[in-house]
Amino acid sequence: MIQLIIRWLASLGVDIPGMRLMSYISFKAALAAVLGILFSLIFGKRIIARLRAAQIGETIRDLGLQGQMEKKGTPTMGGIIIILSLLLSALLVCDLTNTYVQLLVLTTVWCGGLGFADDSIKVFRHDKEGLSEKKKLLGQFILGLFIALMMCFSPTIQTDSIVTTIPFVKAHEFDYFWLSPFKGQLGVLCTWGLYMLMIIFVILACSNGANLTDGMDGLSTGVSIPVGVVTGVMAWLSGDVLNSDYLNTMYIPGAGEVAVYMAAFTGALLGFLWFNTYPAQVFMGDTGSLMIGGVIGVSAVLIRKELLLPLLCGIFLIESLSVLLQRGWFKYTKKQYGEGRRIFLMAPLHHHFQKKGIPEPRIVTRFIIVSILLGMGTLAVMKIR
Repeated sequence: MIQLIIRWLASLGVDIPGMRLMSYISFKAALAAVLGILFSLIFGKRIIARLRAAQIGETIRDLGLQGQMEKKGTPTMGGIIIILSLLLSALLVCDLTNTYVQLLVLTTVWCGGLGFADDSIKVFRHDKEGLSEKKKLLGQFILGLFIALMMCFSPTIQTDSIVTTIPFVKAHEFDYFWLSPFKGQLGVLCTWGLYMLMIIFVILACSNGANLTDGMDGLSTGVSIPVGVVTGVMAWLSGDVLNSDYLNTMYIPGAGEVAVYMAAFTGALLGFLWFNTYPAQVFMGDTGSLMIGGVIGVSAVLIRKELLLPLLCGIFLIESLSVLLQRGWFKYTKKQYGEGRRIFLMAPLHHHFQKKGIPEPRIVTRFIIVSILLGMGTLAVMKIR
């Protein structure tokens, strides 16, 4: 919005000192991050107080975890703080005519609304299960399909080839056509279909991975901050001709605005972490966790870095795998031996360590350290040839 006002003033011949700073992605990203933090801190206290006054507290199911029952009644649905702070920061600083920004705003609202519906059922209808898995997956699938269609057919997005960035290959580029079992026109159609399926899968996997990681005070928030920073850095590098050429990675016109949006995203998370750190004053609920994963997944798709997500979002990946392995092994052993057996003491993985007696703050801190290392590794492999 600020950028639109500046353009309007420039068209009138008005020259305000310092307004050209808004043409620099680095300055806009820093401003967006600062605004994200400030808005979170400003809104945080007020929203938490309103949630507490409305008795919108977390209901706890006793799973025998240390300190678990002490969290009963802690305000939930705090993801509203992140969403409001992110959107306000982005709307003020980002270029609203940029298609990537528009898709990220849509993702924030869509995933946030999906999580809000889930939390509302849990809180107001006293149904701990919330929105059914099928309905949540359907909502995420619809978003993924829309993003995939935009990536393939939008005239404002670079769609001349289906190439993405991946290390250890020539020119750091992976062409989805390599996966097609067919040649010619049929192969082209098959390639586009595979690309769309990959986009849908990435968005579903990230959104649900962030949701599963949200099980301890500050865990999902803290783990997502390095991911947001690295995604923003990759977007900035991809949107700059010189930097993308130096790193031998794909140049994506307009991707710099994704960096600005991710800076606002990171700032909003940092501000929320102020209230969400142990012992948490508020929980984000699915309102926040589904949105966080959705934004990360969509941003990676937009800057053609989706194949780097298994490394960058390694915490989300291992948390999701722990649940899938636990469920699969339990069902298999129950069918084979008549009694279900477990691989982990409890899934997701962070609860396994909690069951082993490791204090919650220590688990969260170590997971955040791992997330930082994974982020550094992701940036490092972009330079490996």
